[in-house]
Amino acid sequence: MKPEFINPLTLAYLGDAVFEVYVREYLIVEKNILKPDPLAKEAINYVSAKAHASFMHEALANNLLSEEEIAIYKRGRNAKVKRHNKNFNVLEHNQSSGFECLIGHLYLEGKQERIQEIFEYFKEFVDK
Repeated sequence: MKPEFINPLTLAYLGDAVFEVYVREYLIVEKNILKPDPLAKEAINYVSAKAHASFMHEALANNLLSEEEIAIYKRGRNAKVKRHNKNFNVLEHNQSSGFECLIGHLYLEGKQERIQEIFEYFKEFVDK
């Protein structure tokens, strides 16, 4: 199945899970955080809508993505999403969905090397 024919929010759902694995592996293997509670607390810095949205601003400003990747991001960002609660920041959530859509799309295309490259940029961004 071609990712371009899949609902962008479905791609974001997949991308969220894929990215979570990258984050967890990074925290355990590279940052050597081995206890569940500190892992969960640290992961919030990497898997939040705010972190994803902020990273996308950085990625777009610094031309870290190809034109095709930007189009995929925008497709996910512009997808209609239901509001979850009062504290829900729609703009951040939409930008995060666009980022996750991109990761899901790349994953289905078998582009794990590109996901890893993006994750390397992402780690540097969050860790600074």
